[in-house]
Amino acid sequence: MHRPNPTLHLICGKIASGKSSLARSLGGTAGTVVISEDVWLSKLYGDRMSSLTDFVRYSGLLRDVMHPHVVGLLQAGVSVVLDFQANTLDSRAWLRSLVDETGAQHILHVLDVPDDVCKARLQSRNASGTHEFEVSDTQFDQITEFFVRPREDEGFNLMVHGPGDLG
Repeated sequence: MHRPNPTLHLICGKIASGKSSLARSLGGTAGTVVISEDVWLSKLYGDRMSSLTDFVRYSGLLRDVMHPHVVGLLQAGVSVVLDFQANTLDSRAWLRSLVDETGAQHILHVLDVPDDVCKARLQSRNASGTHEFEVSDTQFDQITEFFVRPREDEGFNLMVHGPGDLG
């Protein structure tokens, strides 16, 4: 029996750069499942998340739970779109461990979107009330300080998307 060669899609981009939109698009492929960090965090810990420290703590707990699940999906031949931020060296180290453990094909999608475009999208998203979390411009700036663009030496297969690539 032939098992398909699954792909692990990873996404790096600032808040409101289009990560979840890209994840939904990639998830439309047969044999692919999307796992959204924001959805899981909001359902499990939403009422306890009021600071960046809380996000880091609960995101770490979620990673610990998701790790064997993602490994199992990939080993079963299911492609996975991880709608988890890949914006720091630490977050990418965890994502890299998934690639190394499974040997899965992977693509690290990098959303190269200017801050002013992200902030405009963020304001629109906040006004719509459709996202799990509301983020202020000040919070955007604070979180963006931790953003580290992926480097070639991290060993990921990179695919860069500009602001107009996602519609």
